[in-house]
Amino acid sequence: MTSLWIYNGTLIDGTGRPPVKNAVVLVENNRIRAVGAADSISYPGGDITDVDARGGFILPGMIDTHIHAMFEIGDMRQAITRPFSLNFYRAIPFLRRTIEAGITTVRDAGGADLGVKQALEEGLILGPRMQISITVLGITGGHADGWMPSGAAYNLFPDYPGNPNGICDGVEEVRKKVREVLRAGAEVIKICSTGGVLSPTDHPEYTQFSPEELAVIVQEARYRRNTKVMAHAQGAEGVKNAVRAGIHSIEHGIYLDEEAIDLMLEHGTFLVPTLLAPLSVLEQAEANPGSMPEYGIRKAREVIEIHRDSIANAHRSGVKIAMGTDAGVMPHGTNLRELGLMCDIGMSPMEAIVATTQTAATVLGWQDNIGTLEAGKLADVIVTRTDPLADIRSLEMPDNIPVVIKDGRIVKDRRV
Repeated sequence: MTSLWIYNGTLIDGTGRPPVKNAVVLVENNRIRAVGAADSISYPGGDITDVDARGGFILPGMIDTHIHAMFEIGDMRQAITRPFSLNFYRAIPFLRRTIEAGITTVRDAGGADLGVKQALEEGLILGPRMQISITVLGITGGHADGWMPSGAAYNLFPDYPGNPNGICDGVEEVRKKVREVLRAGAEVIKICSTGGVLSPTDHPEYTQFSPEELAVIVQEARYRRNTKVMAHAQGAEGVKNAVRAGIHSIEHGIYLDEEAIDLMLEHGTFLVPTLLAPLSVLEQAEANPGSMPEYGIRKAREVIEIHRDSIANAHRSGVKIAMGTDAGVMPHGTNLRELGLMCDIGMSPMEAIVATTQTAATVLGWQDNIGTLEAGKLADVIVTRTDPLADIRSLEMPDNIPVVIKDGRIVKDRRV
């Protein structure tokens, strides 16, 4: 049995409760045995590893509910000539950077297959715990369709054994496609109910999948494995269609009107804002001229302020918000930039932390095991040098997170 005694730090447990100074977290094997004020927990002695937080802050491992581990947007001209198998090797540093940034769990929103998840679980590669959606389901000519007017196609999620093609049209096709993706190992179904910024032939406001198709997607997911559905949904009508169909989380939510927000409140639908995504498209275009397609730059500029206003309105109205970034659209390991953007639209630093811990765990359906520092839960813990409640943007720098513990094992220790 391995034990950890994490001490000499201020506890922020992920529940939103006030911080606890001079706190301790006791870990036995891969679970938290006890957590709280140091004077309330006895030091067990024996074979135990002391982890001195050195006056820093002790938090749950962070959770990003929307990443794409299998790619990182750079020059699209290079991406279309890259050997297919190279993408798997490129994902290794992406995942390492993610966990070293303090992200111990992710929900992959398209691209990572069952083999990637198993490689993480078997310890072949270092990275966060992962929930997978396999591929993205979308309509012909929609956000998941990379067809270009030239006849060429640039598909972020190419089909191959273990990753079915995601294009489907009509009730019976979507029924079969959900079954195929579940067969391939999907733990959540990812669909597009609207267009998007980086799709070549549509717009974020375009509505995709009919209400009948969406209802069947939700039905198949729920009936076969009680699986949840997440929807790339940016235009108001597509958001409302998705919410009415019973979809669990809305991703992006760029054009939220009052009716859409009211429906989300009524249905208890989660919102994953990914505020960093359109900003990153513009940053990439500026840093590497010619690397981003003109249509992507144009649409990103069009939506960026509207996006912020929509998320701010949703937050003020009480919509449940979980942190997600769309990492892959920006460099992996920069995920926690999202927290500062969430505070910019009106969330407090504590609300942003809860959004990336307790609420994010609930979105994944894993709240019984992760998301907060409580006895009995898996020991996913980070130690920060800085006070995130005083300076949330300090977490953007991985050097300010010297210790990362996943599943009771220290995977990063740079307390120098």
